[in-house]
Amino acid sequence: MMRGALALLLGLEEDIEVVAKVGDGDAIVPAAQDAGPDVALLDIELPGRSGLDAAAELRAALPDCRILILTTFGRPGYLRRAMESGASGFLVKDGPVEELAAAVRRVLRGERVIDPALAAAALSAGPNPLTRREVDVLNAAADGSTVAGIAARLHLSQSTVRNYLSSAIGKTGSRNRMEAVRAARANGWL
Repeated sequence: MMRGALALLLGLEEDIEVVAKVGDGDAIVPAAQDAGPDVALLDIELPGRSGLDAAAELRAALPDCRILILTTFGRPGYLRRAMESGASGFLVKDGPVEELAAAVRRVLRGERVIDPALAAAALSAGPNPLTRREVDVLNAAADGSTVAGIAARLHLSQSTVRNYLSSAIGKTGSRNRMEAVRAARANGWL
């Protein structure tokens, strides 16, 4: 419903044409390759591939397509990851549609558009303290898997998994791995 409403509202703008709508992260790049958009408006939480992962792949596949992330998840870690993946803009969904249309135009002109409050929060939050492997292990732990299950899934030894979990728990200031998962998600690191 949100996707359809946004497409309808943006389509009412004289200088904006909506050329594709997809509801699955795995469909973003193929749809963009077919439609050839100037700007891709992506959400973060999607079935299949996340909007952040799709943004990086889209940037590689269509380097001239600008990427604008629009999400309810205004977290500093997500903003950093979006910018690192090649996004030109990052907005939260609570703004008026006029601001979204203006952001699309600005991104198309080559400008960066970032929600000001989120930019300030990202600067004060600092970078993600977790290593890539700690992120992998926390993601694997999120479903409640045992250390043995995580080790088997990631092709690591159980002691290595315990070390990564311990390190991630310490870096997030948590008491256990599930708290570490929640803290990392709340900061947009997962």
